[in-house]
Amino acid sequence: MPKFNQPDSRNENTQVWVDGLVPRADAKVSVLDSVVQGGDAVWEGLRVRNGRVLQLKEHIRRLRDSAHALAFVDIPDEEEVVDAILRTFEANGMCDGVHARMTLSRGLKSTSGMDPRLNVHGSTLIILPEYKGMVYGDEGTRLVTASTRRNSPATLDSKIHHNNLLNNILAKIEANVAGVDDAVMLDVRGFIAETNATNIFVVRSGVLMTPFPVACLPGLTRSMVLDVAARIGIPAVEADLSLTELYTADEAFTTGTMGGLSHMREVDGRLIGPSDAMGPITLKLQEAYQQMVWDEGHPLAYCSL
Repeated sequence: MPKFNQPDSRNENTQVWVDGLVPRADAKVSVLDSVVQGGDAVWEGLRVRNGRVLQLKEHIRRLRDSAHALAFVDIPDEEEVVDAILRTFEANGMCDGVHARMTLSRGLKSTSGMDPRLNVHGSTLIILPEYKGMVYGDEGTRLVTASTRRNSPATLDSKIHHNNLLNNILAKIEANVAGVDDAVMLDVRGFIAETNATNIFVVRSGVLMTPFPVACLPGLTRSMVLDVAARIGIPAVEADLSLTELYTADEAFTTGTMGGLSHMREVDGRLIGPSDAMGPITLKLQEAYQQMVWDEGHPLAYCSL
């Protein structure tokens, strides 16, 4: 289990949104909901820190875009989703150290089956807020390369932030068996795609590099890091990256809403960089990212900033 992804007793009595606020212990969806029937849903992760929600509108736009790409009907509008999120956070008095999983399923079916025409009741919106720190900590991560390949757009486009995550789960099982934190996933051509949970960056000769968003989700934290790099003058490119380029990188790190920026110490038994400490460019990006994140987040009116 990631280092800081442990249960927190403060979450036991929280309120959860399932088309309305309900106690966490009572939060349920029907056996006929599409997320149960076929993993037919889309999702996002949100971070709250220092009374602000990070990239709120961006996450909602991607949620709604993913639902549109999957031909959902009755997709809630942006204002409706924002209202549900803010009401959920306020009901729990949450202002700091919070992660929320937001799920939108195609909704309740009239009878069991895969046909979307059976969905006649509208979509289901779920918001699960939890006290949860950055899951990887600061000491860096160890990874192995998974035999499970990341989806190709020819089969299931990773730009749809969907709930069909079985290949990621299979890769995570490989990491668990190897006794490391996470797994590097390759695309069907053998180039690096992402990890089972995060995007990947490497630093080589002062240049920041990240895989093309073909077989990986073009993550919002990934996008923010590229923006931060441009602001502080670090050259950055998208590229096809081989495992050898990762093994021999000067620095490497992962990005994601749940883990922020976390440096890689080791991949497949190879030390990344001259030591297992965070490299200077990763450190500079992390500091700039932290400042940008919490200066530009959506303020929660009930929190004292």
